[in-house]
Amino acid sequence: MVVLLPPLLSGMLVLAASSDAPRSAVAGTQQTPQADSASSGQAAKTGGAERGDVIARVGDEAITFGEINVMLNSAAVVGLSIPALGTPARDMVRITLLDKIIDANLIYLDALRKGVDKDPQYQRDLQRFTHGMLSEQYVKHALGDVSVSDEEVETYFKEAVVPGTEFSEEARMQIKAALGKQKIEDRRINQRNQLREGYEITVYQKNFDPAGDDGRSDAVPVAEVGGETISWGETRGILTAAGIAATHRDPLAMVVDARLKALQREIDTRLMAQKARSAGLEQDRVYQARVNEYKKTRLINIHRANLAREMAPSDAQLEEFFKANKHTITIPEFRRVQMVVLATEAEAKDIKRRIGAGELTIFEAVSRHSIAPDAKKDLGEIGWVQKGKVLPGLEEVVFSLGPGEIGGPVQVGEVWHLMTVQDVRAAQRENLDEEATRKEARRKYLHAEMDDYTINLRKNDFTVEVYEDRIVRLAQQEADMVKQLAEKAEEPGSVTEQRLKEMQEVLNP
Repeated sequence: MVVLLPPLLSGMLVLAASSDAPRSAVAGTQQTPQADSASSGQAAKTGGAERGDVIARVGDEAITFGEINVMLNSAAVVGLSIPALGTPARDMVRITLLDKIIDANLIYLDALRKGVDKDPQYQRDLQRFTHGMLSEQYVKHALGDVSVSDEEVETYFKEAVVPGTEFSEEARMQIKAALGKQKIEDRRINQRNQLREGYEITVYQKNFDPAGDDGRSDAVPVAEVGGETISWGETRGILTAAGIAATHRDPLAMVVDARLKALQREIDTRLMAQKARSAGLEQDRVYQARVNEYKKTRLINIHRANLAREMAPSDAQLEEFFKANKHTITIPEFRRVQMVVLATEAEAKDIKRRIGAGELTIFEAVSRHSIAPDAKKDLGEIGWVQKGKVLPGLEEVVFSLGPGEIGGPVQVGEVWHLMTVQDVRAAQRENLDEEATRKEARRKYLHAEMDDYTINLRKNDFTVEVYEDRIVRLAQQEADMVKQLAEKAEEPGSVTEQRLKEMQEVLNP
């Protein structure tokens, strides 16, 4: 199976300067065809270790082939299809996705440069995420081994199951699962009971009473937990949400009580996070990877939101943008059309008269008289047509017909057409005064501004390197692997062949 060759890949990257293609080779991007040579070894390092699958770098941020493939398999998240392994289509999508990741890294580096990581909201979000992650780590660590022995299963079966019941493998598995679940729950209860032992906890209820919400400083403490202060700013979101949810369920509920329960849960989370740190669980690689991923993703999202607010268009700017880009914002009128194609004008006029007189339906006219090749198969239904995309002469008639009217005859080439409109989809987003139109125009405006912003970052602020030869080599390796697996699957006695036979036996006993 052949994948994209280097010249074609280079062409794809050059095309990136257009609005409809990835921008991996916009001015400012460096392409290094010798990335696999010894001289490029330093560029392929990430995290202090040599990575042979680094296919691009944005500043000091490395992008790997493996990262692209992981995201490709979750392409619904990024709005892309998921082509099969080893296909040229997958290579095309890979380049598009690479371009998106490059843009994200540019925004990330720009955020760091502008100190967005010092933003109090970002710090609170990060703190809340790490507390939650560490508390999960602690729960798993503290629960320990919750395996269920065969002896426990057999004892339960003898004591709790109705006599005469068969001790099947299915019954064994069900009992084992139930006992395991109960063990976990028992340990969780015991864990919660022991969690606060030895800790001094102070709750300042007046500092989260709804009566004082207006004007309350974020720094106001709502609790002290083992020497750690929990502030109103850190918990405002969860406490407020808890109160709203409580009154939604019961209009007479006490908001302050609901907030207290939410705060108690937060206290437990903090305690578990403290104990997790004491146990060294912060060194867990999975934990570190997830925290680093969150740091980057959250910072990118916050910076993008900030930029979007700064880029928000004035009414005059939005109106000018709408006028210049109306064709990309407005959804034109569509009509579902049925046609009768006839050899002569005289015949067309006669058929139109007979339909109008009720002597024929248009379906009968198509079936009996139309000379279109597929007339008897599709009965003249040509489907939805878009205004502006129909042949001159036909369009004027199609988009002027009322319900039930027969249009024509209209000559196109050497044949004559009669037509009727079966359904209409009215044009949308034609007027900027409409909310939907304004929303879509604003979205496209901000998208265009953000594109220009990242292009400028590529040109003037951060170095972008794309290792084209490495992309091609790794893609070819993937294609070769798929080809080898396919060939192996066709060999007599292969596991794949065996599985197919088993399936056939099940389907055709």
